[in-house]
Amino acid sequence: MSSQEFVSTSGETTLEHVLGEEYERTPVPPAARRSVLSVATVWISFPMIITSAMTGSILVAGMGFGRGLAAMLLGNLLMFAYVGTLGGLGAKHGLSFALLASRVFGRRGYALASGLLSSLLLGWYAVQTGITGNLIHSSSGASYLLMSFIAGVLYLAVTFVGIRGLHWLGMVSVPLFLLLGTWVAIDSVGHAGWSAVLAYNGTNPASSMAFGVGLTIVISLFVDAGTVSADFNRWARNGRDSWIATFTAFPFANCYAMLMGGIMTAAMALPNPQPFAMDNMFGYMLNQHQAWLSVVAVVFLFCSLGSVCAHCLYNSAVGWSQIAGVKMRTAAVILAVIGIAVAATNVWAFFIPWLSLLGIVVPPIGAVVIVDLCLVRRNAEIDRQWRGQAFLAWAIGSVAAYAVEKQFPEFSTAVSAFIISAIAYGLIALVSKKPSMAADRA
Repeated sequence: MSSQEFVSTSGETTLEHVLGEEYERTPVPPAARRSVLSVATVWISFPMIITSAMTGSILVAGMGFGRGLAAMLLGNLLMFAYVGTLGGLGAKHGLSFALLASRVFGRRGYALASGLLSSLLLGWYAVQTGITGNLIHSSSGASYLLMSFIAGVLYLAVTFVGIRGLHWLGMVSVPLFLLLGTWVAIDSVGHAGWSAVLAYNGTNPASSMAFGVGLTIVISLFVDAGTVSADFNRWARNGRDSWIATFTAFPFANCYAMLMGGIMTAAMALPNPQPFAMDNMFGYMLNQHQAWLSVVAVVFLFCSLGSVCAHCLYNSAVGWSQIAGVKMRTAAVILAVIGIAVAATNVWAFFIPWLSLLGIVVPPIGAVVIVDLCLVRRNAEIDRQWRGQAFLAWAIGSVAAYAVEKQFPEFSTAVSAFIISAIAYGLIALVSKKPSMAADRA
């Protein structure tokens, strides 16, 4: 890089020189690709968080340990196939999700799909920032607004560094969770015994959570970030590295975190557990009433939720940078301000309805991308402004999933949305080809 490029009038080139280019609107070149360990560290630290453990608590409390564990395993295996396929497309082309979506939904149409996912991911940043503020407030009485603001700024700082920041935070957050999360699970079992954990039937066995609902919760927890997995996997050197990195997150990290939370809930066997209050790993450590462990618990909380927040903000910023035509770091700052403001409204309290919404509107997007770029048009390029076939299949899948949620709540809306939209797009593509083939013969 020349001195003229290094010292630019805007200062952006200098910043990129120090922190690294993020390739928001161009393919990641082979020379800039990262090792499998680096990409895997980014992925494994995403779902190995206290929120996944809380979700495991919700599943076990609602379904019992055995059925809850089955939902965790099946949901995470489905996520491995889903995220791995989409991430593989990113690694193959070196493109972010927004750039891939341009081929599927059109030069202009992609903005709807990418903009929706980026906005939902910003919502996750707000939810997780709010959870941080609420847990600190619940445990110490500190101001919820102040704690949420401090958390939001810290998480923005990690995102601002870029893909390197996610890697560095993962190097801290993953060992912390493996150590502390495992200790909480084992210590809680020590008071109850494994037989009690394995026999736990939930808080209300007579009206337990339907398996399909539990499966949707598992999938929806990361389905939006999983759909834009190309944002991370475009950094992988090849498809093999991309799949390995994905495996560290799904099924391993996410299932492990959920399982630790589920074990703790089954061992404690509270009549009405409140995972988003203090009936979680963070609260368990504080309840030991040891000053050093309380300090460690706070560090654990910020690293754990900071990891998911930074990942979500990064995904959101990459998406919006393409739509708005700005640098990723500029978008991250603007979006963080919005996210912190939203967090101040206690949006975290809508966690379960949020997962339900994600299970309806997000899987069809990924299904259409997979069917189009893996089966129908493997070497597709951007060929038009809008591709109506993709939007039609997306709408069909989401409407069908909404009907399933209302009429057949025992089934998984997320799985239904994916399958129906995938079939719909395949049929639409098949029907669309016939007129063009007839015209070619004529």
